[in-house]
Amino acid sequence: MIRFAASAFALSLLAGTAVAEPVAYDFDKSHANLTFSYDHLGYSTTEGRFGSWNGVLLIDKETPANSSIEFTIDIASMDTFWADRDTHLKSADFFDAEKFPEATFKSTNVEQTGEKQLAVTGDLTVRGITKPVTLTVDVTSIGEHPMAKKPAAGFAVSTVVKRSDFGMDKFVPYVGDDITVTFHAEVLKAEATN
Repeated sequence: MIRFAASAFALSLLAGTAVAEPVAYDFDKSHANLTFSYDHLGYSTTEGRFGSWNGVLLIDKETPANSSIEFTIDIASMDTFWADRDTHLKSADFFDAEKFPEATFKSTNVEQTGEKQLAVTGDLTVRGITKPVTLTVDVTSIGEHPMAKKPAAGFAVSTVVKRSDFGMDKFVPYVGDDITVTFHAEVLKAEATN
C-alpha cells in the first residue's frame, strides 16, 4: 500500500511538470539559399542552386534532440547558370526529373556537437533511392528577430554526398562524384494556427 501511494505521488508530480514541446518555425525564403557544387575535370568548380523547396522545421532550444526537419526539393527548379547543362542534369542521365520530380530529406536524429553546432542525421531520397546523410548545422544566431520582434534563428548547413550513391555515376571520376551541398537560412517562429 505504501509503495502504491509513493508511486501515485511520483506520477502526480510528473503530470504537473510542464514539458516543452518543439516549436514550429517558418523559413524566410527571401533570406535562404540552397546550393551545390562539384569538381569539373580538375579545372573548375561548377555551382548550382535549387530555387524551389519547402521545409517543416521544429526546434526545441532546451533539448535539441527533440528538434526535427522534413525537406522537399523541386528538381525542376535547378539552375546551374547554363541552360544546356540544366537540361542534361534533369535528364535520365542524372536526376531523371520527369520520373523523380522531388528529392526529400527527413531527419532521424539531432545531436548537439558543440555550443552552436548540431549533427542532423536523416534519410535523403533522390531518384527513388534513400541513403543516410548527416548534415553539419552551424547555428549562426538564435533569439528575437530585431525587426520582426519574434523568435528567430539562422543556420549554415553543409554536407557532402556521393552522386553515385543515388544512381548518378555518369562521367565519374572525371566529373566529381562528391557533391558539396550548402544551405543558408533564416527562420521565424510560425504563427499559431487553430
